[in-house]
Parts: sequence; structure tokens; C-alpha cells
Amino acid sequence: MTRILVVDDSALMRKLLGQIFASEADFEVQVARNGLEALDLLEAFSPDVVTLDIHMPRMDGLACLDRIMVEHPCPVVMVSSLTADGADATFEALRLGAVDFVAKPEGAISLHIDELRAELVAKVRAAAG
Repeated sequence: MTRILVVDDSALMRKLLGQIFASEADFEVQVARNGLEALDLLEAFSPDVVTLDIHMPRMDGLACLDRIMVEHPCPVVMVSSLTADGADATFEALRLGAVDFVAKPEGAISLHIDELRAELVAKVRAAAG
């Protein structure tokens, strides 16, 4: 069983990503609304992989990623709308220790979530190794 922590400030995105992983037999899922909640869950949940949005209130994904790598090193897959266009954020996340990226679909996310499913699950499984 792969424990995954989904970190995103969007309630809809947390729900959709949570459903993607919950529908797979080999994932146990927890969610966090921002980087601070994610850090609180790291010790108790001890995830095998974290999916992490970049732009979030209170503590953004890059600051959270930096802390994860120091306090509870584990594979992190960035899942963000910024990854397609925000090359600087992408390179910074890789420098900080992210293992991969998945770009959120553009437009109405709920209409395009299936475009993300196969790539996201494959990358998270690969990260869990």
C-alpha cells in the first residue's frame, strides 16, 4: 500500500486528486490544504509520496518542499498549473528535491481531470519506487 499526501489549496482539486488515488487499490490517501497542514501530517501519516501544488496560501509549495526535504525526505511530485508556463518555479522545485511534475489541465479542471489520471498515477507509482 502506497501512502500519498495530496497537498492543494483548491477543495475541488483535493477532491478530484483524492478520488483518482482512492479508486486505485494500492493507495491510501490523506489531504492537506496548504504547506503548513502538510508539514503537520508528515510525522503522523508518514507518506511514501507527496503531491504538491506550488501556489498556496500560508505556505507555498516551494517553501513546503524545502521543509519536507529537511524534516521528512520523501519523493514529491509537483502538481501545478504553474509547471507548464512557470519554468523558474519548475527548476526551483527540481533544485529543492522534487522528483517529477504533472501540469494541471487548463480550463474547467473537473471536465479534464481524466487527461491527468494516467500520467499522475504512473508518476506517483514511479516516485514511490
